[in-house]
Amino acid sequence: MPTTLKLEFERFSTPARGVLIVFCDDGLKFGAATRKALEPAGDLVTRAAAAERFKGKNATTLDIVAPAGLAVDRLVIVGAGKVRALKESDFVKLGGVAMGKIPSAAADATIIADLPGGGVKPDRAADLALGVRLRTYAFDRYKTKPKEDESPKEIRVAIAVASVAAAEKAYGSRAAVADGVTLARDLVNEPANVLYPEEFAHRVLGLKKLGVSVEVLDVPAMRKLGMNALLGVGQGSEHESRCVIMRWNGGKKGVDPVAFIGKGVCFDTGGISIKPAANMEDMKGDMAGAACVVGLMQTLAAREAKVNAVGAIGIVENMPDGKAQRPGDIVKTMSGQTIEVINTDAEGRLVLADVLHYVNKRFKPKFMIDLATLTGAIIIALGSEYAGLFSNDDRLAERLVKVGRLTGEKVWRMPVGPEYDKQIESKFADMKNVGGRPAGSITAALILSRFVDKTPWAHLDIAGTGIGSPQNDINKSWGSGFGVRLLDRLVADYYEK
Repeated sequence: MPTTLKLEFERFSTPARGVLIVFCDDGLKFGAATRKALEPAGDLVTRAAAAERFKGKNATTLDIVAPAGLAVDRLVIVGAGKVRALKESDFVKLGGVAMGKIPSAAADATIIADLPGGGVKPDRAADLALGVRLRTYAFDRYKTKPKEDESPKEIRVAIAVASVAAAEKAYGSRAAVADGVTLARDLVNEPANVLYPEEFAHRVLGLKKLGVSVEVLDVPAMRKLGMNALLGVGQGSEHESRCVIMRWNGGKKGVDPVAFIGKGVCFDTGGISIKPAANMEDMKGDMAGAACVVGLMQTLAAREAKVNAVGAIGIVENMPDGKAQRPGDIVKTMSGQTIEVINTDAEGRLVLADVLHYVNKRFKPKFMIDLATLTGAIIIALGSEYAGLFSNDDRLAERLVKVGRLTGEKVWRMPVGPEYDKQIESKFADMKNVGGRPAGSITAALILSRFVDKTPWAHLDIAGTGIGSPQNDINKSWGSGFGVRLLDRLVADYYEK
């Protein structure tokens, strides 16, 4: 049975059981509350640090089992490095580091949120708690055989702070973010035989309980609207395509919404232009953009964000059936523009073209941001540390870069402009859906830009960050939930004023 986390805040104290985790700076100095808790241990920490050459550098740890003088089973010292240089994202990371040092067999742990030079403020203690939550996530619902050293059914993690009420208040919004990231990760990690388009749409209906309005467009509805590009991608699948529209109205009535659009290809074989067999199983995650949008909408609703927001996802399955779209087919998009399909594996841009136009025409948003595991080329360019950012609006792009640094979900701006138009010119239609190998991520974004008119727009290519990205101190999941924290912070900092 998977372990559940019971996370709570408590006043500073010296725990009498379980695991005790404390923080020090790069001079092995502790805060006042930590020094008090460690007094019974005498010079144990100093001697252990010397023996292990532990210097307190950021995210390094010193582990002492059965520490003499203390009643706990284990003492863990986590280095915070230079305290004055710590940023918000560092506290989230340190929370993840701390959680990662709690043995699987432990049932009780206390993290003292304290540092030299003035302690830890409530907001930063809440960030530690967010890091704990994110690190705890595991997707193991399909594992039926327990391990021999099965973990306890519940682990209690207490974060000791100076003011419980202030920390709990600060943590409220972080808890909503953690829940949103968890939802996004769950959706990405689900296998495609479980999470197909109709089931994905059904799960989104669960947001109604939080006050989110959810509208599901089926195939007849989309056909009536003229979403032929989206429908063309899914026409080879036994599972019918869907488009789901989510609305959270937390702002003033009549104020234009902000809009988020996600690519939701529940499984991508490549269609007739079929992918190689190696690693095709990863294509269950080709809906990570849509998963982020759903997780974000849940977060905004759960924390009652003072903003009007629209989330829209195009959900399809790209299969090589006898009814499937062929290379050379020409589709007429909802906007009236035509696209020649050169490669059926370049399907995400077809899905997004119709959804972007639909959202722009119907809701007239302040801006539109789309997320998609769109191109392998962005992984070649940026690896898995940054998402690719393409935009027609400098202010929106600058804000995304800034909140990316704050949250640790980093983005890097890439060019998009008329210099690349020739690569997507078609002999038979307004454009073709691929522009060749050179600048593949850019030409994909350029296609999307033709469906946003003059609305401020940003495209985030999360192929390298949304699925299979390197695991770190706050993510041990194949599906990372990338984008939920980034976009929630964008809304909070700039659009709830």
